[in-house]
Order: sequence, then C-alpha cells, then structure tokens
Amino acid sequence: MSKVDILRDPGPRIRELWKGFAGTEEIGSFVDGEIVFGAGDLLDLTDPATGKVFAQFKDADASVIDAAMDAASKAQREWMKLTASARGRVMNEIGRKIRERAGEIAEIESRSAGRPIRDIRGEVVKVAEMFEYYAGWCDKLHGEVIPVPTSHLNYTRQEPIGVVVQITPWNAPLFTGGWQIAPAICAGNAVVIKPSELTPLSTLILGVLCEAAGAPRGLVNVIGGQGVTAGQAAVAHKRTGLVVFVGSAHAGSLIAATAAKNVVPCILELGGKSANIVFADADINHAILGAQAAIFGGAGQSCVAGSRLLVHRSIHKEFVERYAAAAQKIPVGDPYADTTQIGPINNLRQWTKITEMVKQGVAEGAALATGGGRPEVLDATGGFYFAPTILDNVSPSASLSKEEVFGPVVGVTPFDSEEEAVTLANDNPYGLAGAVWTQNVGRAHRIAGQVRAGTFWINSYKTISVMSPFGGFGQSGYGRSSGRDALMAYTQTKSVWVETAAEPAVAFGYVG
Repeated sequence: MSKVDILRDPGPRIRELWKGFAGTEEIGSFVDGEIVFGAGDLLDLTDPATGKVFAQFKDADASVIDAAMDAASKAQREWMKLTASARGRVMNEIGRKIRERAGEIAEIESRSAGRPIRDIRGEVVKVAEMFEYYAGWCDKLHGEVIPVPTSHLNYTRQEPIGVVVQITPWNAPLFTGGWQIAPAICAGNAVVIKPSELTPLSTLILGVLCEAAGAPRGLVNVIGGQGVTAGQAAVAHKRTGLVVFVGSAHAGSLIAATAAKNVVPCILELGGKSANIVFADADINHAILGAQAAIFGGAGQSCVAGSRLLVHRSIHKEFVERYAAAAQKIPVGDPYADTTQIGPINNLRQWTKITEMVKQGVAEGAALATGGGRPEVLDATGGFYFAPTILDNVSPSASLSKEEVFGPVVGVTPFDSEEEAVTLANDNPYGLAGAVWTQNVGRAHRIAGQVRAGTFWINSYKTISVMSPFGGFGQSGYGRSSGRDALMAYTQTKSVWVETAAEPAVAFGYVG
C-alpha cells in the first residue's frame, strides 16, 4: 500500500485547473454561459485523500434555478433551429475539446473527487466518445410511416421534450455527467444538470466545454448546489419536462413523487445489489480477477458493483482463500499515484456507513476474511480509505445481502445448485446488474435469461458502452440511459395524419 503525503494540499492546484476552464477561481454554477454565484449556505469541498477542505461555494438559490431554466428554454429553441447535421458537428466538437484537454480534466477529477488517476485517464476518453457517438445519431432520429387502413398518410416525428433536469451522484461525476448530457442534447433538448454538491467541478467543466464547442449559451447549465434545495427546486420547476436521476432508491422515489405532481416523467437509475455467480466449472483465475474488479474497482462506489458473490460450494473454500489473498495485494492509497488501484471513499459520511455495515455483517454471523476498515498505513493521512473487504458465509437474509453498501465490501454466499443460485440472485428488491462465470454455454444463457437484471455479463464484469442500453429492474429504477433507448426516452412521439384522398369520405356534418 502506498502512503499519502499528509502535508499534501490539493487546493492551489485545483483552483489553478478550474481557473483555466472557467476564468475564475471562484466556484458556483454555470448558467447561460457564465459562472454565477448562489446566495444559499456555504458548502465545503473536501479532499477525500486527506479529509481537508480545499474550497467552498454557496448553494444555488431559487434565482439561480430560475435563470438556468429561462436560459435553457431559450437555448433549446435556438438549438432546434440548427439542422440535425449542424447539431451533430457541434457534438463532435465537444468530443474533440474533451480529448484536447483530457489531462487537465482527469487531474481535476482525481484530485477533487478522490478517484484513481489511472482509471480517470481512460474515463475521460469514454466521455468524449459519448458525445461523438450521439453526434452520429443527430441526423438519424427520424420517424416512420404507418400503413393505416384509411386514405391518410400517417407518419410520426420524434420531437424533443424541451428542458431536461438531470441530477447525478458523487461516485463518478464526470462519467455520469457525459452519460446524461450527450443523449439529451442529441435529441434536441436543453439541460439543467445538478451534480452532487460534493463533486461539482468536472460537470461544470463539461458545461463550459459544450458552449466553447459552439452550443448555444444556456443549452447546458450546471447547478452547484444541494439536492434538498437546488435539486428540489429544479425538479419542481414549471419549465421542467423530464427528470433524470442517478442515485439511491430512497432519493429516487422522493424525486419521482415531486415530478409526478407536475405530471413530469422520470428516468431513474438507482441502487444495486448485484449477484456475481461462480460455478465449479468456471475458469477460476479469471473469475477471481473478475470478482475483484466487480467490487473493488472504484473502491466499490458503483451502482453495478458485484457486492454479492455466490460461489458453488464445491469450490467455495479454495475460492475465498485465493480471493482474500489477492485482495490484500491491491494497492490502496493516493488517488493521484499511478500505482494506486483503490483510492479513498468519497466522503466521511459514506466511510462511516461502510464501517457500520461491516460491523453489522460480522454481528449477524459473517466471517471477516480480509479487510474491515482503514488500512493502518494510511491512518495518519486523515483520508477516507477503506481496505478491500471480504465477508464470508453471509446469510441470504442478512442485511449485507439485502442493503447496498456502496464501498469495497463483498459478501460471499455458497450455493449447491443452478436453481439455488438463480433463487439467491433474485432474492433482492434491486435488479441493476449481475454476472455468471461458467464454461457451460447452455447454463450461461439460462442464467442470463433467469436473473432479473438490466445488465448481465457472462464470464466478465463491469463492461459497459454508450452504445448499449443501461438501466435497472425493480428498485434499481426504470428507463434507459444509453444507446438508442436513451434517445427514445429523451423524445416524445407525435403522430401526424394527412388526408390524401381526392374525395375524402365525409364522416360527419354538412357542407353549408
């Protein structure tokens, strides 16, 4: 494990990077092409690697939300005056600008959000690819002609909704920012996006780069503020046409209820408690590597994390022993060190929750195979580090099997049969993702068809692409956030009827 320099102060470097994009060291919201400042409570930005506050900003108040909504409404009309091909060229330019400044973007995301730089460098490229992928869709969002049994020409149009409100979480602010903005503007909408108040900087940068690439002022507005204040005001605003939320199931249900009061639809990408199933005939080496990536990548702060590991009883003991030994070798430490694979938990509140859930898991009968808290070598840093943790023989009824931990903690449960594995996998209200490891092709496809999840991997884990639909079943939400499916969710279908008959049939009335 690597040590973090406890004297490290990321503040000056973060402010320098931020100023290079925004033209000011002050942090606020990006509204109508300018950095504006709220009048709400003073909010802290904390370095997860040291626990030190490196910047502050004021919560966006109602006037900021109103200005963002007005700017978005105006910009959306301007955006739709452009040809579809012209909009595609702007989106390609956004991708180019992201690539051009990828190093700076990766650095600010790593330093401010506590995410390993080795991961973020690749992630920035993926965000650029999101805009480039949807750029190609701009001139292909056409309707269809329906052969209705009358003399009418009937055709459909896919029209934008208008102003879309998006609320994204702290675990992957850059990625989820691009993931949501790109399909929304491709479909012709304007965006008011509120990233977590804990990690606003990379999403603010996306807003700045969208305008720099030629998007109309106000097409992408980024709100710096809290969910209970700024987020709530945006969801309830009269101009909001669609709400997209990525976060916990509890918060998602509250947001959906607020949106429903104005009869506004939602796309909800919520929590997960995904089952990662390993059969005795699996390639054990690959399965052990996959099981590490499934839960320990990103310090387990992922909605699709494979936090429930179901292992066939015949290989259970050997698998856990090798899995625990491998987990102890994973470098934990400074997120800005190239060797680090697991950085800190994003915030103290989440670190405390993880700690409490591990203690509860042990109290409920699970055996701690490795980990369980902050690595001793990192105690002096003040950072929110948590060692990769494996709890063995977790009961299917235990809290660790039912509740999302959102940290580098996996519960292992043995099973005896294919039927039992499927039953255990589905014994959960969530349904975001899952995986199976087996060399039996028939079994692999049977399991994939029976496990209730929006994304499922066979002999793999955590591979996703902007080209493929992503979303959940059950309490993991509804709607899809990528691929062609996302575009349909960001549009509304209009049916147009044109009478073509020279002497149309008169169904009603008289000629005066």
